[in-house]
Amino acid sequence: MSDEYCPNCPTQTAYDPPQVVYEDYYHPQVVNVVHSVEVIRRHHCVPVPHHIYTCTAKDVWVNGAAEVRGRPQGAHRGGSRARGR
Repeated sequence: MSDEYCPNCPTQTAYDPPQVVYEDYYHPQVVNVVHSVEVIRRHHCVPVPHHIYTCTAKDVWVNGAAEVRGRPQGAHRGGSRARGR
């Protein structure tokens, strides 16, 4: 076969269906996103010891020669003083 065209055969043109080519362009769009925050203040009662001391005194009369709880009469029993905050 030769590289020459046949003079008796006219040139024809055929068309393929068109192909679509997309060029995508992206543009920033602001979208507000709202995040709600609820603050809950919780109050708790916490027991804190507060020591309070009371002091009482009473007079007890005993017989003259008798011993009270193993002590001679008139012996003084040491005690604590009233303390408070």
